[in-house]
Amino acid sequence: MTPQHAEASRGATVPRDAARRRLRIAHLIHSLGPGGAENVLVELARVAPEAGLDLLVIGLSPTPNPVHADSLRALGIPVVLLDLPRWDPRAVPGTVTALRRFRPDVVHTHLKHADLVGAGAGAVLRTPVVSTLHVVEDAPATGLARFKRTAGLVVRRRTAARTITLSTRQREWYRQLTGSDAGLAVLPNGVTDPGPGDPATRTRIRAKLGAVDGRPLIMSASLMRPEKGHDLLLDAVALLPGGLDPVVALAGDGELRPALEARVEADPVLRRRVRFLGYRDDVPALLAAADLVLHTSRADALPTTVMQALAVGVPVVATDVGGIPDIVGDAGTLVPLDAARIADAVSGVLLDPAEGERMGSAGRRRFEEEFTSTVWVARLRELYETVLAERG
Repeated sequence: MTPQHAEASRGATVPRDAARRRLRIAHLIHSLGPGGAENVLVELARVAPEAGLDLLVIGLSPTPNPVHADSLRALGIPVVLLDLPRWDPRAVPGTVTALRRFRPDVVHTHLKHADLVGAGAGAVLRTPVVSTLHVVEDAPATGLARFKRTAGLVVRRRTAARTITLSTRQREWYRQLTGSDAGLAVLPNGVTDPGPGDPATRTRIRAKLGAVDGRPLIMSASLMRPEKGHDLLLDAVALLPGGLDPVVALAGDGELRPALEARVEADPVLRRRVRFLGYRDDVPALLAAADLVLHTSRADALPTTVMQALAVGVPVVATDVGGIPDIVGDAGTLVPLDAARIADAVSGVLLDPAEGERMGSAGRRRFEEEFTSTVWVARLRELYETVLAERG
């Protein structure tokens, strides 16, 4: 375990027989539609059995596309969908009923709504609660948003046995916000190792997207929300030199997609370069087909896409925000939130294939050491054991 992650399991001594018993962990999340935090639970479900973890997942609120509920059930994970509106007080007794049937050792919550509900249910059942912070909320835009952030902060401080931060920067942000690092642990998520890319699949994807006759393929995959910086990405793509003539494929969906598509349609340079792929469940294969992965978030705790880029050995150009530096290391180029600097970095990698290959190899090594789902679930199991040992 690296020094930055050692604190994740610091605390009481883990019982000698702990590794031989299975733990029952109930995960609470606001909903199970498309999203990064939701996908984390699917990644965890794939490797939980090898760490001796039995999972239950509770989705609190309805979503028009519960894609991750379907994925979890396909993996044999029991899923309870309460389908209650946000902040509905019936969520606590509904969750308590589901938890009593499952009898968890630990309740693990994800995002503020689940933090509040999980705190109430954990108190009723006298079950320890662990919370994962999936976002960085530097400057909530409204009074209601500030109230919700404060409510989540107070509840975590009073009820969570551990609050998991996904990166060193997120930990520092939260420490400054709360004035204390008590109960904080740095424990980054991991992703399933997709293995080596299939050459035939790579060729097929590139041909379908038009990355032929020497045109490089740049991939981006994230929800189309303001904080993900797609406007900045398009600014940078418009500045790339004509000699590169790249294909830029954007996987993902979200509230900003219509506006982004309208902008691309109105600009002949962007119209030639940019493709909108919508929601995709084959992101690792898409990334493996690319010459470069571009991630231009304005704020991001620990983007799965960047970890997957490392896993498939593709160089990364990403903005220097949130937890992205913790992932990238020497496997890519970090840039400020500036379109010209982003375009320069992209051009530099694409025009220097040897450097791109070095970055890709470094990324694969870094992934194997730090970000595989197997490494992640082992650290998570250790944290649960520490929490339970502290509870006696």
